[in-house]
Amino acid sequence: MSEMNETTDAILGLGLVLRQKRAGHRIGLDAVLLAAAGAGAPARRIVDVGAGVGAVGLALALRHPSAEVDLVEIDAETAALAVENAERNGLAKRARVLIADVTAPAARRAAGLADAAADLVATNPPYLAAGAARLSPDPARARAHALAGEGGLAEWLRACLALLAPGGRFAMIHRADALPDIYAGLGRRLGDVAVRPVYPRAGADAIRVLVTGVKGSRAPPRLAPGLTLHEADGSATEAARAIHEGRATL
Repeated sequence: MSEMNETTDAILGLGLVLRQKRAGHRIGLDAVLLAAAGAGAPARRIVDVGAGVGAVGLALALRHPSAEVDLVEIDAETAALAVENAERNGLAKRARVLIADVTAPAARRAAGLADAAADLVATNPPYLAAGAARLSPDPARARAHALAGEGGLAEWLRACLALLAPGGRFAMIHRADALPDIYAGLGRRLGDVAVRPVYPRAGADAIRVLVTGVKGSRAPPRLAPGLTLHEADGSATEAARAIHEGRATL
C-alpha cells in the first residue's frame, strides 16, 4: 500500500504510534475506551479479537509488560499494518498477528489460536448485522462495520468466550442499543458482568456500553458508574482526558 494512503498517529499517552489507512475504518474513541477497560487487572495472555491495525491489543501490551498478546484480524491488508505497528512500537516479540475468522473453530486452530487459554479477551466487534444497513463499497471498511454470517453478534461472543480460560476476564465495547443482544449472546458463560454506560454529555442518552465479566463466575450482573465524555461547553471531561492521556483505566 502506498504511504500516501496511510497516516501515522499517536494514541493514548503511552507512546503508542500506529500506522493506519487514511480512508476507511480509523482508530477512534472506542479503541481508547476498550483499552482502558481491559487494563484494570494483571494478564499474562491477551487476545484482541477483531484487532484491526492493533490499537487495543498493542495498548494492552504496553499496559501489561509481561503479557503475550494475540491480535486476531480477518483482513490480510489490515493485519499487515498490525504487524508493522507491533514492530514500530517494539512489541513484535510479545505480539502475534493472526489472520483468521475467529468465529470458525477450525480457522482459529489453523492460525495457532488455542481455546480456553487467554487471561483477557478484548473485542470491539463490528456494530452492524449483515444486511441491516447500507455499507461502504470498500470491502475492508464494510467488514469492520458489519458482522458476516448468520450467527451475528451471538456467534462472535461465543467465539470470544471460547478463547477465554476459566476465571479469565472479558471486555468489549458496543452500541448502547445492542445491550439486549449482548446479554443474550453472553448467556450464562460469563458472570460478574458489569455494564458501564458512556454518555456524550451530561443528560444525554448513552451512546456506548463497556461490558466486562469473568468466565465461570457466579456473581450477579451490575451497572457500573457511567462515563461522561464532554462538558456542556464541548470540552473533554477530566475523566475522558485522563483516559485519552493514558493516566486512567476503567
